[in-house]
Amino acid sequence: MAYTPRLKDEYNNKITKSLMEEFGYKNIMQVPKLTKIVLSRGVGGAVADKKLIEYAVDELTRITGQKAIATISKKDVAAFKLRKGMPIGAMVSLKGDRMYEFLDRLVTASLPRVRDFQGIKASGFDGRGNYNLGVTEQIIFPEINIDRINRISGMDITFVTSAQTDKEAKSLLKELGLPFKKN
Repeated sequence: MAYTPRLKDEYNNKITKSLMEEFGYKNIMQVPKLTKIVLSRGVGGAVADKKLIEYAVDELTRITGQKAIATISKKDVAAFKLRKGMPIGAMVSLKGDRMYEFLDRLVTASLPRVRDFQGIKASGFDGRGNYNLGVTEQIIFPEINIDRINRISGMDITFVTSAQTDKEAKSLLKELGLPFKKN
């Protein structure tokens, strides 16, 4: 028997049924689903120190369990001493089982470690059913050893869904376990 992540199993068995009832979908294919999660991190000091990119790629790889890549600049910016093609960040896209595993770890282990956590803001939707979440410290992830980091920095987590509206996307993410703040 093949292994299925807990959240994927829950989505297939419970969440699709509750979303069909909530929004009145006639077909199961209309139910929105989480398509991918993208973790990205800008490293502003990488212009002066190339090692910072390697640290960022290593940390994102450790957090997600998938090899991260360095992102490069698309244009020259003289004020920042930035040339086209220089590495300025790191990113990783998660799909399938790894995506559900990461989401499960984020909701159950990482977000509760945030100091004075009241829930995540519901204002991060973009109008097309995608949600952006900013994390201020990478040390909330249990995979990061606090003694081995050189600098505390944040990252952006983007949840890409197939939902048509923000209301559908919020319902989907709430069902998947993201703890939104109460208004």
